[in-house]
Amino acid sequence: MKIRILELGNTGDARGSSFTMPFEALDFIGHLADMHLASTASGAVRGNHYHLRRREAIVLLPGTAWSLHWDEGEGTSAQNRQFDGGSAVLVLVSPGGSHAVRNDGTATPLWLVACSSEPYDPAETVVRKLV
Repeated sequence: MKIRILELGNTGDARGSSFTMPFEALDFIGHLADMHLASTASGAVRGNHYHLRRREAIVLLPGTAWSLHWDEGEGTSAQNRQFDGGSAVLVLVSPGGSHAVRNDGTATPLWLVACSSEPYDPAETVVRKLV
């Protein structure tokens, strides 16, 4: 399976939310070589690509409705799943699995944090439009 989806538990308190990257994600990534934080405006899409070598753990933070679009590799059908934005979600992406995230909310940005097994290299990111 090239894409795995897990809901993260909120261990926050009266001060606010708190989410921990589970061991499964850290084990999946192995050596952490890159990390980035990004927002996605309402109606916008991030992704629509796959990676040749890089494993990626993406945490989508609560706040707005969004959808994940993915496939399991070349020649497989696109799938999608809707999220209401009420919790943090971890998406583990293996090489060859196309992925895209769309902010389906009306006004609030969708925030994500992505950790990768290799440094960013545009030459190993291949466009494959899902949405």
